[in-house]
Amino acid sequence: MNETLKIIDCDVHNSLRSDRDLLPYLPDTWKDRVKRGGLGLMYSGYYSPVGVGRKDATPPGGGAVGSDPDFLIEQLVDPYHMEAAVLTGNLFSVSVGHDPDFAAATASAYNDYLIDHWLNKDPRFKGSIFVALQDPQLAAKEIDRLGSHPGFVQVITSSASRMPLGQRFFHPIYEAAERNGLPVAIHPGAEGAGQANPPTAAGYPTWYIEWHTCLSTTFMAQLTSLICEGVFEKYPRLKFVFIEGGVSWLPHLMWRLDKNYTALRSQVPWLKKMPSAYIRDHCYFTTQPIEEPNNIAHLKQIFEMIDAEHILLYSSDYPHWDFDSPDHILKWLTPEHRRRIFYENAKQLYKL
Repeated sequence: MNETLKIIDCDVHNSLRSDRDLLPYLPDTWKDRVKRGGLGLMYSGYYSPVGVGRKDATPPGGGAVGSDPDFLIEQLVDPYHMEAAVLTGNLFSVSVGHDPDFAAATASAYNDYLIDHWLNKDPRFKGSIFVALQDPQLAAKEIDRLGSHPGFVQVITSSASRMPLGQRFFHPIYEAAERNGLPVAIHPGAEGAGQANPPTAAGYPTWYIEWHTCLSTTFMAQLTSLICEGVFEKYPRLKFVFIEGGVSWLPHLMWRLDKNYTALRSQVPWLKKMPSAYIRDHCYFTTQPIEEPNNIAHLKQIFEMIDAEHILLYSSDYPHWDFDSPDHILKWLTPEHRRRIFYENAKQLYKL
């Protein structure tokens, strides 16, 4: 590993040791519920034969992978000389539960727990403000509550939703994020669970491999919605981060949107430029899971098509099974492009 390469990891999954970790931060209204039944988070339910976490990522003292700040520093942050690790948690299914008040309270409690147990632990940890999608007004209130905290660098929520994220129902979230100068990130994990739509446009698949492979199609739909609903015209300073959804699908979407816009622009008169321009100006995409084919020349072409050096952010997805080590991926990049993707883009986006 080249120790001179500066790294900001934009997808690090810290976790709770137990649902009871949130009890001190929950209003009394909800404490008994959690004591009796836990958080009741709704996951997709697809069985993974390799599990979710790396086999070597269990903390020495036991507990869930990613639940020990000291071990995470020892196994990830220090060995790779990371200047910052953006914590993305694992609370994504909070947005597909059926109780909006409990969902909002859970997200708020988690954010306070994150401050006490992670952000105050090491300045290299950077936080993501979790918000639940069920009630955007409550989500906006949470963003305003914590938006000025120096440890938080973005708002984060689920890519799984009951309706496309560009629709005006969700706009209070984006207004609050822009007001606080924070990008909005979406991340998979709850597709097909709770009140979310099926995980594929064709319905419910049978196997985890199908579910996992098709996650990028949800990102395609959400990005298309954000652009066509005029989110980036309405909130011109807003940035969006698409985490763990892949990148190889981007050229196709950009071309198809631009082609259709040429003939169908009367449906979206609020757009003032080509759809692909909004992607380049407002959107970032994390590298993991990077789709590196046998013929690297093919990926090089895709990177050129999407202007990758300006819109990609390095991410490891630690401590998950498909972890992308910074010294094993994208080794073919030029030093300048590697510096931008592994460090500069995130530094600029998150104002670090």
